[in-house]
Amino acid sequence: MILAGGVGGRLGLLTEKRAKPVIPFAGNYRLIDFSLSNCLHSKLTDVWVVEQYELHSLNEHLSNGRPWDLDRTRGGLLVLPPFEKRENNDDKGGFAEGNADAILRHRDLIEQFDPDILIVLSADHVYKFDYRDAIETHLEKKASVTMVTTRLPEGEDASRFGVVEVNKAGRITKFDYKPDEPQSDLITTEIFVYDARILLETLKELNKKQDSIKDYGHELVPHLVKKGSAFEHRFNGYWRDVGTIETYWRSQIDFLDDKEKFIFDDEDWQILTLSEQRAPAFIHKSAEIKNSLVVNGSRIYGKVSRSILSAGVIIEKGAEVVDSIILPQAVVEAGVKIKRAIIDAEVRLTRAKAEKVEAVRGKDKNAIIIVGKRKIQSSKDIEK
Repeated sequence: MILAGGVGGRLGLLTEKRAKPVIPFAGNYRLIDFSLSNCLHSKLTDVWVVEQYELHSLNEHLSNGRPWDLDRTRGGLLVLPPFEKRENNDDKGGFAEGNADAILRHRDLIEQFDPDILIVLSADHVYKFDYRDAIETHLEKKASVTMVTTRLPEGEDASRFGVVEVNKAGRITKFDYKPDEPQSDLITTEIFVYDARILLETLKELNKKQDSIKDYGHELVPHLVKKGSAFEHRFNGYWRDVGTIETYWRSQIDFLDDKEKFIFDDEDWQILTLSEQRAPAFIHKSAEIKNSLVVNGSRIYGKVSRSILSAGVIIEKGAEVVDSIILPQAVVEAGVKIKRAIIDAEVRLTRAKAEKVEAVRGKDKNAIIIVGKRKIQSSKDIEK
């Protein structure tokens, strides 16, 4: 079950008109591609996607699961949109109030399917992982929940995550959800392997005791940790949460380092996506490109350095793009110089708009500026 219904408010205008899981990433991909591709390579063929916010943009990309071999007669991709129930029914319908509540609202369907194990994933993390490894740990430990954990990535703040402490046997002895003062640098990756029966029983029990269940970190996981049946599976590979403008920008710039490109170049574990058929990128003789990713359909006449250009992007002659991420169909006009910016899809960046970008950047030259058609935002303002 991939939870893909969050609003993604910390990404500012990038999620005003699209679901967070389908935000373009690394030129050719969308965020949800990573969890879906991992399911494919892990041989998991029953994949449910829980939707809520801007679900039309998400459904268009999911394309019935075809890019990930999930368009099947039996099993495959199942899309779970929000729904309402009769008023005299005790079960809640409509919009979920958190990720644990999202599972609870679909418990009837889960019970009908009757799985032994339910893997719950987020749709906005970048990583490669074989979920069967975590399943094996889960079965060996006879756990109620197995959390995939990792050490806090460099530059991240542990207070954004679930922070855990474990003993030598891998049992989770303490769990703090987004603590103000983290006591450990070991965090959850939001990959959870649940004993499905225990999960549903626990959700029902918690739902009877209180008016609402919200995120997993508030009641569900602490309850299972307290019972002593929660274990970790340690993951030492590349993993990033891209839920903020800073991490969205930085994680993509990471891939311009030769050491990190393997996440896309691994033929045995490809990240798959739904992409348009386009002509190859055109690089004019006036262009200068250094250490950048350029996707098909782009036309480059100006200078590009340490940047990522999505499909159909145009960089006009005399324009200069540095340390920036340009989303599909955007145009950077002649004479414009832009640095540390994210240009949204179909935006035409004129000289006048570029001047406004620098004005918004203000005194903080390290701020990342997001440029939309009608709005310009600073990453620092969004954080505030």
